[in-house]
Amino acid sequence: MLDKKLCLLATATVAFASVAHAQRENISIVGSSTVYPFATVVAEQFGKTTQYPTPTIESTGSGGGLKLFCAGVGVEHPDMTNASRAIKSSEVEMCAENGVAEPVEVMVGYDGIVLANSNEAATYEMSRGDLFLALAKDVPNPDGEGVVANPYNMWSQINADLPEVKIEVLGPPPTSGTRDAFVELVMEEGCEEFEAINALDDDTKDAVCATMREDGAFVEAGENDNLIVQKLNANPQALGIFGFSFLEENLDKIHATIIDGVEPTFETIADGTYPVSRPLFFYVKKEHVDVIPGMKEYVREFLSDQATGQEGYLTDRGLIPLGPEEHQAQVDRVSSALGLN
Repeated sequence: MLDKKLCLLATATVAFASVAHAQRENISIVGSSTVYPFATVVAEQFGKTTQYPTPTIESTGSGGGLKLFCAGVGVEHPDMTNASRAIKSSEVEMCAENGVAEPVEVMVGYDGIVLANSNEAATYEMSRGDLFLALAKDVPNPDGEGVVANPYNMWSQINADLPEVKIEVLGPPPTSGTRDAFVELVMEEGCEEFEAINALDDDTKDAVCATMREDGAFVEAGENDNLIVQKLNANPQALGIFGFSFLEENLDKIHATIIDGVEPTFETIADGTYPVSRPLFFYVKKEHVDVIPGMKEYVREFLSDQATGQEGYLTDRGLIPLGPEEHQAQVDRVSSALGLN
């Protein structure tokens, strides 16, 4: 075990040395498509107001970004990654194995996950239980105990108050933090409503609650949320899953589904009454902070009151800010971890 730790330390030291000797001039950021527009605005502001070049940002999805981020230390690896979910313990372990010993978590605000459809179609009102029945691969057997392959093709088969329209939902792929959060906040919560599923053993129940159907009713539409919006315009009968900020930017084209009686708004997400909301993050590679120019200054800009404060410029883009005390706690913790003071 000691030999392994020494080997990892030596690997990290060599990689860190490579950063120092082959320095990049611009910050490299990957990750969440939901956080991407916020990070882009901060990067543009940073590029305009400092001596440093504008960071390069790539939308890879939260899972894909963390995989790239945790792959190692050195100029060939990104300095930061955006995430619409918290880093998993398995990803922390992967980081450590590759010399990324201290990824610093920065929570920047909140976002709601919405279902939306074209303004040419009616507004849907449904529960998380309805959504589970519509999108799960296996559902409670309508004729008895246990579960069966999802037999539902129309929304009206699930709930008589829903329209007689084919179920078609466009959503993100498994690499997306939005997909992870949707499964946790909608699918896993929705499946709790059904006695037949609660009667299953824990492992079977976990798999049933978390597995999306693959028969065409749920369509993986990639990491580009703007593309989903375009597809909803082309197909008014379909629904799409994405972050609240994309709804805000496209209210001239689409409107939100009411879930468990609550419409997603800035206020309902901020006060926690909208049931499908989650925090947003980015992670900083501490090993790069004193080597890649401008990393501390970029983090300061992102955490500044003018960016992520109560009336910061990111609220105009749909970010739900942290409360004042929560925001200050983030500033203090991150400043200490990265030496920003």
